[in-house]
Amino acid sequence: MAAPTLQQPSFLLANLKADTSTKPLLHRCQDLVKIIDDYPAKELHAIFPWLVETVFGSLDGIIAGWNLRLLHSRSNEYNIVLEFLKPSGPMMKLVYKLQAEEYKYEIPVNYLPGPVKACIQEGVLPDCPLFHNKLQFPLSGLLTLNLALNPFEFFMFNFAYCLITPKSYPQGQQGSSTDSAYFVLVDTYLKYFLPSEGSVPPSPFSDSRGSVTAPSPRSSSVSFAGYGVHSPSLLKHHIFHQPSVNADPAAQEIWRSETLLQMFVEIWLHHYSLEMYQKLQSPQVKLALLQYRLSMSSMPCQPYAQPGSGTCHTYQEPFSPTEEHVLVVRLLVKHLHAFSNSLKPEQLSSSPSAHSHTHTSPLEEFKRVVVQRFVQQKLYLFLQNCFGHWPLDASFRAVLETWLSYIQPWRYTGEKTNPQQDQNRTVPDKWELFVQENLLMYTKLFQVFLNRAVRTDLVNAKNALMVFRVAKVFAQPNLAEMIQKGEQLFLEPEHVLHHRQPRGYLTPSQGGSYVSSKQRVVTDMVFRVKSHVYALEGQDCQYKQMFGTELRGAVMKLIQIIAQARQTAKRISDHSSVATANNSFMSWFGMGSSDLNNTFNGAEAEESGECLKKTHEFLDRALENLCQIFKLNQGQLTQLISNLGSSQDDGNCKQLPDCIQGENGLILTDLGRKQIISGLRRFDIRYQGDPELQPIRSYENALLVRLLYRISSLLNDRFGGHMNALCSRQDFLGRLGRHYLADPNSTTQLKQSPLSRRTLERNRQPRLSLRPLASYRTILLLLIFYVLGAVLSFGPVSSTLLILGGGFLLGLVMTLFGDKLKKH
Repeated sequence: MAAPTLQQPSFLLANLKADTSTKPLLHRCQDLVKIIDDYPAKELHAIFPWLVETVFGSLDGIIAGWNLRLLHSRSNEYNIVLEFLKPSGPMMKLVYKLQAEEYKYEIPVNYLPGPVKACIQEGVLPDCPLFHNKLQFPLSGLLTLNLALNPFEFFMFNFAYCLITPKSYPQGQQGSSTDSAYFVLVDTYLKYFLPSEGSVPPSPFSDSRGSVTAPSPRSSSVSFAGYGVHSPSLLKHHIFHQPSVNADPAAQEIWRSETLLQMFVEIWLHHYSLEMYQKLQSPQVKLALLQYRLSMSSMPCQPYAQPGSGTCHTYQEPFSPTEEHVLVVRLLVKHLHAFSNSLKPEQLSSSPSAHSHTHTSPLEEFKRVVVQRFVQQKLYLFLQNCFGHWPLDASFRAVLETWLSYIQPWRYTGEKTNPQQDQNRTVPDKWELFVQENLLMYTKLFQVFLNRAVRTDLVNAKNALMVFRVAKVFAQPNLAEMIQKGEQLFLEPEHVLHHRQPRGYLTPSQGGSYVSSKQRVVTDMVFRVKSHVYALEGQDCQYKQMFGTELRGAVMKLIQIIAQARQTAKRISDHSSVATANNSFMSWFGMGSSDLNNTFNGAEAEESGECLKKTHEFLDRALENLCQIFKLNQGQLTQLISNLGSSQDDGNCKQLPDCIQGENGLILTDLGRKQIISGLRRFDIRYQGDPELQPIRSYENALLVRLLYRISSLLNDRFGGHMNALCSRQDFLGRLGRHYLADPNSTTQLKQSPLSRRTLERNRQPRLSLRPLASYRTILLLLIFYVLGAVLSFGPVSSTLLILGGGFLLGLVMTLFGDKLKKH
């Protein structure tokens, strides 16, 4: 009886693998529900890794799994997948069933985030407790290190890793939609395990032995020190020889919440250099911060120790987050703000020192420290790299909105406000602490955004909108003052702090005063800001003030570029209006331009119509907000814009971008590239080939174009010599021949684009062009004339002669008075 029992899991796994290719997803899920309910954990243990890989795909991306990132609500399998994977669904029931046992599942260290992997392979234990007590050392050496994860950790690791696994999507499909099954599941898991109201539902399978790896609660007073304690070497800590870390039973209440959040943060927010990673976890930095705090009340501050450079010097990780990746990170940020803001007011107002676990649940304690301790550092580095590496196009909007969501936690308090009132709502004073503890999120990233903005084409309405969004957020009343106060606290000289520091803190009844208490509060605020900056940028950081002289100059430069973009948008809009007027009803009768090159003027779809109006509106409001943020004088701003406008007259607008003469023509300089990007100047793009061989336009009949080209080619080959002789005459007949036969651009020097020297001037032979007859407009006009002739009792021949006669008379008039008409 024992043998079949031992073999049953393998038979079960084989049957499930066979059903994968023969049964539809609905039937497979129904079978899995029965198996999860009926089979014991010992037999389910064998199929769990295969099932997770089948759902989420393999870590190397070879196996696609259920393609959760491509599964949308329009799909028939969408609801089936959500029902199977929801937090209270069959899959999670399987996880809890295995969690109640001592089963472990291995993950190769090679799939960990790059900085973490490099440090582990060098023998340095990462700070995050997620990786503690889980490392296994096989006999083959360090190159095959594995992590032994419990079922819940293994499930969440694969779920989180599914977002960053490179996958080959079918043509025409992309995984950037916010209604995909993956995006909805992330939102569902966050709301279930990090609830804003109530508590996390308990696991249906209790774990009386305490084998679950649940991090113990941590005090918020040491949040600057990271997650755990540094270990000099991994070799001293085998996973099965270390003591359990779940000694506190209260930790069981939130261990799933903490594990889920740590897994998301570690997997999704790891795009930063190894040097910065070591700076974040370096014990020297933490020791320096501790020495700094101790020196506040004892003696002059000791010189800071330089952060260690570490030994992992060979690491280099490519930076390649997708727009979908950033959108999921934004979802995480928004939910964490809502989760943290759901903290009860009495718990929020209580001081950390007075905080006691007997009065506050672990979930409330978790809400207090979740943003600062778990997310701040890695999100800052993630955004900083995105700002520096993301392409200069409209897709940056996802990164921008993630940043703006983080620095506006007051938007996620759960209070319902009027959108119109919300635009001008003052930032409450209670958020001053958040601004101070996240100062670099406001100041440093704003400076990096300025560097992007001055290199972006602000004529594009989408780019102009991003500048307006940033200016609008920072122009919220009271926010600039909070940032400025945070900068003053960071720049507070240390010797002044020591002078202000009282020898002891005495209450008024003990002979002290409330002044000393206020000084202590100021000292704590200074430490809070300095520890934040040093933790993210290191002890040797060179801080640039957001409201300093240098950044003020950069803002003035941005204002100049905004003013230039406004003028460029107006010029393009005016040019579009003129082109539209030229294509009015009168042009249908042949009075408009017949140059086919006018069909393309180099303008993008975003540079026309309503988009240009939006560009002008966004840039105007951005200017107003920037003046409000940096207290700029409106008179000086008006003078600056007017001077800029007077220096760029119509003649300057038509100049070429800055170029130098090369061996084969003009070569753009760096200044010329900036002029093109900002829309100040551009080349006059024209078709330079044979006009008869231009691509067939949408307003032309393709069959007629080809047929008329063959007819005109035969006529030009047959009578080309006579045409050339006629157009060479200097009398009236010669002028009339040149009107009908000669190319009007035959002697035009093409200086508007960097062409090679051998194509600067083209001499074309006179020719007959019948291509205008293939235009639908011409066909419609001829049809109208023939119908009108029929109404007036003219036959087809008579109508044809009248049309030819009218065309000949029009040519005579244009030949006699053409020069005067052009001047007029």
